[in-house]
Amino acid sequence: MSIAAPTSRAQVLPVTGHRHDEILTPEALDFVGRLVDAFADRRLDLLKERTRVAARLASGSPLDFSIATARIRADDSWQVAPPAPGLTDRRVEITGPPERRMAVNALNSGAQVWMADFEDATAPTWDNIIGGQLNLLDAIERRIDFSTPEGKRYRLGEQVATIVVRPRGWHLTEEHLEFGGRPAPASLVDFGLYFFHCAQRQIDAGHGPYFYLPKLESRDEARLWNDVFLLAQDLLGIPRGTIRATVLIETITAAVQMEEILYELREHSSGLNAGRWDYLFSLIKTFGHRTDFLLPDRAKVTMTAPFMRAYTELLVRTCHKRGAHAIGGMSAHVPGRDPEAHQAALATVRLDKEREAEDGFDGSWVAHPALVPVCREVFDGVLDTRPHQIDRTRNDVEVTAAQLLSVRRVSAPPTPEGVRINIAVALRYFAAWLNGQGAVAVDGLMEDAATAEIARVQIWQWLRHRVVDRATVVELLEDELAALGAEYPWAPVDDVRDLFERTALARELPAFFTLDAYTRHLAHRPDGQSLEGQSPEGQS
Repeated sequence: MSIAAPTSRAQVLPVTGHRHDEILTPEALDFVGRLVDAFADRRLDLLKERTRVAARLASGSPLDFSIATARIRADDSWQVAPPAPGLTDRRVEITGPPERRMAVNALNSGAQVWMADFEDATAPTWDNIIGGQLNLLDAIERRIDFSTPEGKRYRLGEQVATIVVRPRGWHLTEEHLEFGGRPAPASLVDFGLYFFHCAQRQIDAGHGPYFYLPKLESRDEARLWNDVFLLAQDLLGIPRGTIRATVLIETITAAVQMEEILYELREHSSGLNAGRWDYLFSLIKTFGHRTDFLLPDRAKVTMTAPFMRAYTELLVRTCHKRGAHAIGGMSAHVPGRDPEAHQAALATVRLDKEREAEDGFDGSWVAHPALVPVCREVFDGVLDTRPHQIDRTRNDVEVTAAQLLSVRRVSAPPTPEGVRINIAVALRYFAAWLNGQGAVAVDGLMEDAATAEIARVQIWQWLRHRVVDRATVVELLEDELAALGAEYPWAPVDDVRDLFERTALARELPAFFTLDAYTRHLAHRPDGQSLEGQSPEGQS
């Protein structure tokens, strides 16, 4: 397939690694360049709009459903595209980074879908990004089998999960790849490389190029993705509508635009997902300056809280009204060695999935293969032989913007243990992330960028409103840093301390996931693993 050259040639900045040339071909880079040419400026305009909206909300402007798009919500005639091959039954979806061992385990897990995550679960070293693309290509070609040095064999079974790829968000750039001297949007890099190499292969295998779209804040950002899909399909001669995309509703501004987001993507839409951890972070980030949005310990903000119930019920109603899948949130528990603790974790997961299935969700997320049977059993009990429950329209649900924002019934000061846990989670995640690992088990939970965000931003909010003493936080920080160094001798303790001080102890709330901004400080680490490829733009 001949791809017309972009106006600016690609420049790959780092030294390429093993097999990188299989992904970074001239044709693939030209394809990404065409996408960058077409959409980079429009992306920047939308990031500026994010900043304007954030400023308006911070100044007291109300958040509500838009009057300008009321006609879209009132028009009952439109529906999203029908489920695509491999996405009809989504009762269990497993998530994780596109690391080789994880890929084999996830594909073999018994889940219907594997969400290969280039975003929250992947630290953006260049080797991780391009290695992830190679692993996806190898998985589709069924050549991903391998053995560990200890002799453990990993190989694909006959029945494997459908692959859905989550690229990084619009706010990030990939500074290892430039066009015309400017870093490429990370979203277009992740999407473009996978689509170029794997779209037709997936179609030939009976599925298709499927995606999860993170961190959207408006219907205009959904429209931008839809236009990317149209151009990408046209460039490679793939019929329009072949792509399917599920949008994660994980920002408060997207929550009041769910229906409009489905509308913009309707030709390519496969539903919405309740990205609950980032959603909580977005709520604090947007309204954290207000005392009436003071949230308690993360463990106490459950999905039964009224404002979280409003969010999930609105999502199910919106999706089913338009013929789309509604996918539930992450269960982050990981198996433990203590049998009692393990059984308690499974019981917690079961209750969470029972609530989702009874509310009308068509499936849900888990973070570990051991949770797949529990999630499957729960949804089997509700769905039986049906692939989904889209026909359950939930017309009984009526949700207002005020209900989405009503946190007062759970608002409370933190406990000393809640403060300590947030500090411990943030430090351990920061250490892993700086070491190139984007998902890490901490105290029985799989933590990723989303949960690290909540941990650090809650500390910031509690300090801002003086419900936690700064001296207490600093003392706990030193204790947890000492524990971190003892537990993980490899941990870059000084860098972790610096990062925590910049993100949680700052006087003003730092930008969206400040780990991204911090990467510039670590752009040329001695080990050569620059994390500079995830720098944020346009964030307030």
